[in-house]
Amino acid sequence: MKFGEQLRSSIIREYQWYYIDYDGLKAELKTASGPLVEADESPSGSGSKKGKAKAKSQQKNRWTEEDEQRFISRLYAELDKVYTKTKVKQSEIQRRIAVSEREVKEVVAKVTERGLTEQGPSEEEFILLEEDLSDIIADVHDLAKYVQLNYTGFYKIIKKHDKMTNWHLRPSFDTALKNKPFYNEDFDAEVVKLSNMYNNVRTRGNPVIGDSSAGGNQGSFVRQTTKYWVHPDNVTELKLIILKHLPVLVFNASKEFEPQDSAISSIYFDNPEKWDLYEGRLKKTEGAEAIRLRWYGGMQTDTIFVERKTHREDWTGEKSVKARFSMKEKNVNAYLRGDLLPAALFEKARKDGKKSEKAIAEDETLAKEVQYSVLKNGYKPVCRSFYNRTAFQLPADARVRISLDTELTMIREDNLDGVKRSGDNWRRMDIGIDYPFSQLPPGDIVRFPYAVLEVKLQTQHGQEPPEWVRQLISSHLVEAVPKFSKFIHGTASLFPDRINLLPYWMPQMDVDIRKPVTHDFGIHRPTHSHTSGTTSDDDDDDLDSDAEDTTDTGSAGPSSHGNGLSRGAQALILGDIEGQTAEGTVANQDYPLYDSDDEVDEEDALEEARRVGGWTYYSTLAKKYAGAAGRGAWSVLTAIAPRPRATTVPRSNRTQMFFGDQDVQTKKFRAPKGKRIYVPVRVEPKVYFAAERTYLSWLEFSIYIGTIAVTLLNFGTKPTKLSFVVSGIFTLLAILSLCYSVGIYLYRSKGIRERRVIKYYDKLGPSVLCTALFVGVVLNFAFEGRDRELW
Repeated sequence: MKFGEQLRSSIIREYQWYYIDYDGLKAELKTASGPLVEADESPSGSGSKKGKAKAKSQQKNRWTEEDEQRFISRLYAELDKVYTKTKVKQSEIQRRIAVSEREVKEVVAKVTERGLTEQGPSEEEFILLEEDLSDIIADVHDLAKYVQLNYTGFYKIIKKHDKMTNWHLRPSFDTALKNKPFYNEDFDAEVVKLSNMYNNVRTRGNPVIGDSSAGGNQGSFVRQTTKYWVHPDNVTELKLIILKHLPVLVFNASKEFEPQDSAISSIYFDNPEKWDLYEGRLKKTEGAEAIRLRWYGGMQTDTIFVERKTHREDWTGEKSVKARFSMKEKNVNAYLRGDLLPAALFEKARKDGKKSEKAIAEDETLAKEVQYSVLKNGYKPVCRSFYNRTAFQLPADARVRISLDTELTMIREDNLDGVKRSGDNWRRMDIGIDYPFSQLPPGDIVRFPYAVLEVKLQTQHGQEPPEWVRQLISSHLVEAVPKFSKFIHGTASLFPDRINLLPYWMPQMDVDIRKPVTHDFGIHRPTHSHTSGTTSDDDDDDLDSDAEDTTDTGSAGPSSHGNGLSRGAQALILGDIEGQTAEGTVANQDYPLYDSDDEVDEEDALEEARRVGGWTYYSTLAKKYAGAAGRGAWSVLTAIAPRPRATTVPRSNRTQMFFGDQDVQTKKFRAPKGKRIYVPVRVEPKVYFAAERTYLSWLEFSIYIGTIAVTLLNFGTKPTKLSFVVSGIFTLLAILSLCYSVGIYLYRSKGIRERRVIKYYDKLGPSVLCTALFVGVVLNFAFEGRDRELW
């Protein structure tokens, strides 16, 4: 979709006269007043009439200083218009929030402070307040969409200007935008206030009371977590939707909200030689650990949490656990070096008596185990993650907890390449929480392009999650990414020369995750919507390049269905959804979705052979054509041979509900050069037993074939030459069957142990085996009939 069309289709009525005049600015770029110049090189054969006409059509007016000043004047006028409207609307929203806050306090006071004989507020008062707050929430949503669309529009027109005129306006416009930063508002303060008020009104003045940490005082806790990516365009809308159902989790309600209150930083440890923790967490092996040090807020925070996450396989009957304990920042280095023992670390806690002896003993045991692992395995700080978290949860109720991490950034903490980043300290001190960390070199930082949504549920067995949660995770606002890990992504991205095994989502980072609206889900005003659009079409413009790259458009077109990630609809089945990377039938199911086999690429091998030359090149070329001919012949044979054909399975009701009749495409991703993609594969003990049972079944049928061979060999008093030859063939077939079964068993067992995505079904072997048994029975019957002189 071209941006001009997108802008007109997304117009909000209240702002319709305050959007960027994109079409007018685009028209300005076509009104150059300078002399005619050649737009491109003259085509070959321009001496002919046709060539001269073509060359003439490629002439255009030169862009002059006067044209540039006129365009800049109009551009900055548009910027001033948008900035003024944004600030006016934001001030209006803040005043409305202040008035509503006062009204909510007055109504809630009637509930909490009224006497026994006094009458409380009526239901109508709460309904009116709820409608008013819903209207404010819709205003915040509309303003966020207005700001995002104009921001995109300005940089679209700047990109078009620089391309068409060869005058570079981007640097100066960045400076002007800093002076009028209409796009820098994240609405976090408004979201927190609206959440508190809406929660009071929704509960009719009786909000849930409890520990704001909601289990934060427990050292160990177990949750069922699913993760999603959220495009920055949808972050504010998502927050506003969630706050209507869950309040923002505030740890200190008496304190005014500050941006640093939501900042979370973590230092991840690993062995930089073996990367044991990285591979363990990536492969999800039984007992795989992740060790990190985390703090909340700025660098001045004195409390550091030492955390260890342990993965447990489902078949063990245990759940993955995160355990942690806290210490003072001044003690971290001594603890990691082994100079400070855990017994001394918790000595003060025992004297204070604020925690039970049992809790202190558990923390001390954890501290001993973490310290031993760090010293024994040589774990060092390798990666830092920073993000701002907005958590939604009822106090003291962890059944539904939703967190949204924005501005996610991964930063190197190692000293591997000779650069002293953290030195002998446990973290580097040249950065804090000053996102976007512009002082760091590009090789030290990775800014993640999306927000990360985590939905954590603690529901009883067989209990469904709330309906609004099901609607949320199946909406167009989120993209399910099972088992996504900040540690894994940061390590794989920051150490490309040291990490060769990549997570499955790495090749999909360039896929636009924005999707069309799948069902009626989002922010709505209590009475009517202010959104309107126009029906005029965008002018045809050969110079318009808005549709060049889909990553810059505000809405993904139909092609966005081509991404290979699992849709939000597939995440309705909560729990272990590792394998749900695509739904439906893949065009070629003989090959996995992610292609990262160890064998050398054919074209690369041929190119290498061409450089070597001689016999190496000719033999490689012959192998290439022989392989192509063989594959072609096999394709022809499989096409004409009578065999069972696959039956098209109709799409499920769930897929029909979310995607209708449109095609749901599956994209195949290939690993980068020299890398392999690791796809999560679930392995349980019963998988090994299944492989063994299959092997034993093959042995059984191999014995049957051998029995047929012996019967044919010893049939009658004087076996004929024919029966001897046939029995020999069946003896050979029995031996080959035994060897084949052993090979298949070893192949599958290795694949299970290494958790590789291989073919665990066999199309050829059973067919050959059944055919052999059938031929053997027929021959046996034929020889018997001949001996009895029946034919």
